[in-house]
Amino acid sequence: MSQSVRRTAPVASQAEDGAILAPNGEQTASNGPDPRGHSYDADKARIVARLKRIEGQVRGISRMVEEDKYCIDILTQVSAVIASTRSVGMLVLEDHIRGCVMNADPDHREATLEELNLAIDRFVRSVGN
Repeated sequence: MSQSVRRTAPVASQAEDGAILAPNGEQTASNGPDPRGHSYDADKARIVARLKRIEGQVRGISRMVEEDKYCIDILTQVSAVIASTRSVGMLVLEDHIRGCVMNADPDHREATLEELNLAIDRFVRSVGN
């Protein structure tokens, strides 16, 4: 027997380029603080420090290419950047689940879970195995 699911709130969707779209179809990323808030305050300094370290690693890789360094050495550094960004992504995802998802308005639970599923799917596809 088939049951219909009644949604209590508009649901986020995903654009062809992978961006999360708000229920009104607008892309959710914007300049300035997001009015929906965030849950990474406790880890913000750690996240920023890691991202700055990654930024330095990427600049180093660029220098290596400009200086015609050995391919394997460059690939090793690229692998390190991928691992570092995966780690930062996991930290933000964990904070999001603990804060935003766990404290979401119960009336918008379906929309919150759908948004989380889209974010996890995009994150998993981007970091690979």
